Amino acid sequence: MKHLIPFMPKPPVVSVVRLQGAIGTGGRSLSDAALASVLERAFSRGKPAAVALVINSPGGSPVQSSLIAARIRRLAEEKRVPVHGFVEDVAASGGYWLATAADQIWVDESSLVGSIGVIYASFGFPELMQKAGVERRVHTAGRSKSFADPFKPERPEDVERIHKMLAPLHQNFIAQVKARRGARLAAEADLFNADIWVGRASVENGLTDGIGHLVPKMKELFGPKVRLVGYGQRRGLLQRFGMGMTDALMASVEERALWARYGL
Repeated sequence: MKHLIPFMPKPPVVSVVRLQGAIGTGGRSLSDAALASVLERAFSRGKPAAVALVINSPGGSPVQSSLIAARIRRLAEEKRVPVHGFVEDVAASGGYWLATAADQIWVDESSLVGSIGVIYASFGFPELMQKAGVERRVHTAGRSKSFADPFKPERPEDVERIHKMLAPLHQNFIAQVKARRGARLAAEADLFNADIWVGRASVENGLTDGIGHLVPKMKELFGPKVRLVGYGQRRGLLQRFGMGMTDALMASVEERALWARYGL
């Protein structure tokens, strides 16, 4: 009741936003559009002393990762609110991109951090199509329109095009990490080859700032009476009644594949 009494000192408030899951635009994925109102409330309501991001993500879309991180930084600078990131199981690939939006990043001893790289994955079925006696008929306007067709043998020129796409995405990721982590990065380490670091090793390499968990760290920084207020995504009406199940199933399969890369 003290916080309702005028002129009494109020305990500091820390807004907590959970960034859980794969990053993308479908299903339950983390996206800029889905998180926009959540982040706005977290930075604006109750004059928070800080915003804490609880991150558990294997990555996903580089564009959505960039948009979400940029939104967090804009709000942090506009509202002059510091941001702390707390990694749970994984902050890898796009998940680490989100973590770099924090001013300080804290990890568990067993957290998996890094994977600063870009991946393109697909399947090929040319022999299966031939055995099944199925003829592939594709007509395009533009010689590159059907590149990397999974029903045709892989061609060197297609592989070259893919690498040309991946290279600038990788450079964008590297630029983000360098801009946000700066001199904290270990100068002698090769940090941008998509390696994964566990807990304390990520601290030693400058990718994160220390070992710490949400509640004790916030109490250490803002006092024992700090109030943690959670903010999360609101499910739409269709999601509440279980509609859109096909899309949800496909998104779940894709997300499961991302988590599987880290043994989770």
